[in-house]
Amino acid sequence: MYQKPTIIKIDYTNTQKSGAFGNPLKTQKVRSEIDGVLIEELIERYGSPLFVFSQNSIEEKYQEFKQAFTSRYPEVEFWWSYKTNYLDAICQIYHNLGSKAEVVSAFEYDKARRLGIPGKDIIFNGPYKPKEALKKAVQEGAKIHIDHWYEINDLEAIADELGIEIPVAIRCNMNTGIYPQWSRFGFNIDNGEAYDAIERIYEGKKLYITGLHAHIGTFMLSAHAYAEETKKLIELKNRISTDFGYEVEYIDIGGGFASKNRLKGIYQPPEVVVPTPDEYAEAVTGAIFEYNEGNLPKLFLETGRALIDEAGYLLTSVFAAKRLPDGKKSYIVDAGVNLLYTAFWYNFDIVLDKRYEGLNEPSQINGPLCMNIDTIAENIMLPPLPRGSILSIWPVGAYNITQSMQFIQYRPRVVLIDKEGSTHLIREADDLEYVREKEIPLK
Repeated sequence: MYQKPTIIKIDYTNTQKSGAFGNPLKTQKVRSEIDGVLIEELIERYGSPLFVFSQNSIEEKYQEFKQAFTSRYPEVEFWWSYKTNYLDAICQIYHNLGSKAEVVSAFEYDKARRLGIPGKDIIFNGPYKPKEALKKAVQEGAKIHIDHWYEINDLEAIADELGIEIPVAIRCNMNTGIYPQWSRFGFNIDNGEAYDAIERIYEGKKLYITGLHAHIGTFMLSAHAYAEETKKLIELKNRISTDFGYEVEYIDIGGGFASKNRLKGIYQPPEVVVPTPDEYAEAVTGAIFEYNEGNLPKLFLETGRALIDEAGYLLTSVFAAKRLPDGKKSYIVDAGVNLLYTAFWYNFDIVLDKRYEGLNEPSQINGPLCMNIDTIAENIMLPPLPRGSILSIWPVGAYNITQSMQFIQYRPRVVLIDKEGSTHLIREADDLEYVREKEIPLK
């Protein structure tokens, strides 16, 4: 199909004269396989688009973080963050590795229980815990992290109803030098609210404190912020031990460790700006040893994104191409932002399945949705791509599955590649029957 020539100015200012980054007109990034399985074969067998997860990557990253923390601190427990990716097969891998469950809703709590996780191995977080869900969690021995004053009242009523004293933790927030400060969840340490909540619990004699929890943000690029968080949790632990006699069993520093994704607005590569597991671990454990008084508490981690993000890929195929009025080439692919919620925050690593003939030109990648916001990449250098060309988008393992939606297009299949290189279908694609299953037509 003939297209009239277009002249586009190429900005070379970000290309080194030495050519260390390659010629932007000729360099092509290629990923032909994942864990030894050809991408072309994955698409032929399971269709496009397709989410793919690597069990090898999951386990290697988990062991990297585990080694970083357990080599520095005697008692460390990992609690898999269900909201990050709650596919049964993914959760089961983390539980088999020794991780327990951290949930933020009655739905996630029930999902963990259905997977066979006992209540005692579930942390129940979140600002919305209906009273019946709270009661069930209490009866099953879950670790309840109180988010607000109303929840204290609900738990005291449950304690009266069951005739027991309930062990609880409180969620705290604080200034760690990071903006924006996550102050919406829990009780503030800096203005004394967290201490007041604990004093209220002590005076009520129906609950007792066994843990302190905080979650200071997401995609945190400052290890020092975790040192500040840990310092304030430990100082609060020391104070309530003296004032109320509480033996705090654990501190939970939450999650938020960054993955090797590329946050929009940050132009240095992840290898430069993202702290290593060792740097996170040193900041946290160093603060405990420096400020703790009395018995060392257990250290709980609710790490999610940093463990799973780099294990996930989205394969998508080119359907069409068009020339935009500004001269840029637009490729329409079969995966959209309904599958990639995090596309609004990250510049993914997008590569080809093989080399293609022709010079690169400024391009953008648009999804199949009839929505102007359906843009996966606004500025990317690509060669001429025929229909059926396969693009591999990475890393997408965190939050995209749980936040994906059936919107205009069906959600696709999800495949896991195990440690032996075998593929397993772990979620079937949506279809019309699935979408209509809960609908009740008018009669």
